[in-house]
Amino acid sequence: MSPQKVEAEVDPIAKVLPLLPLAHLDREFDYLVPRDLDAQAQPGVRVRIRFAGRLVDGFVVSRTSTSEHQGRLGWLGRVVSAERVLSPEITRLVDLVARRYAGTRADVLRLAIPPRHARAESEAVSQPTEGGRVSPPTAVEPVQFERTAWARYVHGEAFLTALSEQRSPHAVWQALPGEDWSTRLAELAALVAGTGASTVIVVPDQRALDRVVASVGALLGSDAVVGLSAGLGPATRYRRWLAALRGAAAVVVGTRSAVFAPTPRTGLIVVWDDGDDNHSEPRAPYPHAREVALLRAYASNCAVVLAGYARTAEAQALVDSGWAHDLVASRDTVRGAAPKITALADSDHALARDPGARAARLPAIAFEAARQALGAGRGVLVQVPRRGYVPSLACGKCRAPARCRRCNGPLALPSAAGPDGAATPACRWCGIADSAHRCHACGARALRAVVVGAGRTAEELGRAFPGVAVRMSGGTDVIDEVKQGPILVVSTVGAEPVMTGGYGAALLLDGWALLGRPDLRAAEETLRRWMTASALVVPFSEGGQVVVVADSGIPTVQALVRWDPVGHARAQFEERAEVGFPPAIHLAAIDGSARGIADLLDVTELPGYAELLGPVELPAGERLPFSSDSPEPAEVERMLIRVPRSDGSALAKALRESQAVRSARKDSQPTRVQIDPIHLG
Repeated sequence: MSPQKVEAEVDPIAKVLPLLPLAHLDREFDYLVPRDLDAQAQPGVRVRIRFAGRLVDGFVVSRTSTSEHQGRLGWLGRVVSAERVLSPEITRLVDLVARRYAGTRADVLRLAIPPRHARAESEAVSQPTEGGRVSPPTAVEPVQFERTAWARYVHGEAFLTALSEQRSPHAVWQALPGEDWSTRLAELAALVAGTGASTVIVVPDQRALDRVVASVGALLGSDAVVGLSAGLGPATRYRRWLAALRGAAAVVVGTRSAVFAPTPRTGLIVVWDDGDDNHSEPRAPYPHAREVALLRAYASNCAVVLAGYARTAEAQALVDSGWAHDLVASRDTVRGAAPKITALADSDHALARDPGARAARLPAIAFEAARQALGAGRGVLVQVPRRGYVPSLACGKCRAPARCRRCNGPLALPSAAGPDGAATPACRWCGIADSAHRCHACGARALRAVVVGAGRTAEELGRAFPGVAVRMSGGTDVIDEVKQGPILVVSTVGAEPVMTGGYGAALLLDGWALLGRPDLRAAEETLRRWMTASALVVPFSEGGQVVVVADSGIPTVQALVRWDPVGHARAQFEERAEVGFPPAIHLAAIDGSARGIADLLDVTELPGYAELLGPVELPAGERLPFSSDSPEPAEVERMLIRVPRSDGSALAKALRESQAVRSARKDSQPTRVQIDPIHLG
């Protein structure tokens, strides 16, 4: 068909992308623009259109004078706001993310652009716009800072030079133990701001966000940085997002969705601790902030840095491929910055003869390390893998897991013994107490702790070190920072507070509970958790010690002892390449009923080297977003499709097209498609 042309002095047709949850409608539709809306209906604005008899939201993608549609064109309903919230850079990024993850642009746009708040939009900003257009970022005077910290890393100074010269370097930065990483990131942002460009820093949680915002504010001023997170109220979040859009802030710091922040001219994107699960979006199309950052660096030709104390196999693959440079310190520098790390097995023979050590369930070396640190006036960090008192119980005779008689859930001890001297186990699922529990396997009444929680550990340490203050961090009571002093800090993984001046020792307990998880990334995640805690301890030259209670022969434990995250990441990549799992290959997980999966595969033209694995039962705890019109089936399965890395784009394209076909057919059996999910059960 030949394009339909409308004669007018200006482009009278708006190409609109409607926000519809249907894969087969993931395209632009042409609408005529009334004269009174011509000035406002510019590319990037929010509009309302009539689609299939109802009003829906959408974005104007472009204006044109021609249309491929041969029928009668409808009229644009109204312009919701003249603010151009969808910039050309984010438009391209949204398209790339949708293709990479076999999703729709409407779903990606919901992640990229927050809901509008009219009052926040009408407020004046320090950098106003003209006609709704995005302004360049506010110029920031070059900030001088001491570069000796970056000189500790091989090629560190050369990396700073490349940033200041706008050469868009790609790097994977391995932060040294005890490194003030937030200040280092602030220094990178200051270099980029001096060139007139913006920086986007993506962190996993609110604690890290607050820390980076404070560091950037101290270097560039509080007006130069905004923080974005889901916990902000609608007005505050939208106001800060607009500050990034309008160029009022040179640096944007936020959690995973901030990777889409609409900075006017992006010079650098940083992802801190890319192995953290919080970087993975739980909503369709399930993108990972690391992958979005890489796509944005490609689309915008900007610098990108993946940083952390540990390293993922995905980051190492980028280095090994030559796409990114390694930003690491020499071995001598690492040894000088790291604490002394000792590994020992968790066994009864390893317990000290000291009654206090036995009471605290600590091996002799761990007990002595804690005593030395406390005696030197420094704090001791105790990392435990579980919250609660005794979160997991087993039969004291046959070791079978203790289960609830009502719902078959796991039994636990929520607290210490009551006034009568006995502790009553309760179900972690239904909450029902079971004082008369008997083992379902052997009938015995005795129970034993499988793993001890933070509450019980704090209680035992308090008895072992009388007179020493004990603080707990975890769950809803996470401590951000503690002052230096002889105190014991018991923390669950991921909730370790920073101590001013550093801890004197860290005790990493129950290592088997982390390493023994049935997860492809268990070893990688365990090392990341251990290194994050160990990095808070002062160097060995200042007396810092770390004791990890785990078998010293395990490769992950050895990587911690040697402080070798690079070698461990390379080994993890090689192991996954051997068994055929990401990032060595690309993999798609299709979840749904047996019929829904079969229907999807019937209309999918898979690449020639595609391999089907399954179906298997969907891992516990993963449910699908079924609607009331299509209730969740009794049995939900998962099918895996594995292809070589060279066929990853072809696989995503095939699955995207097949979902569009099923959407057009209005198939009643929904499915969920995830590309390279971080967890496979």
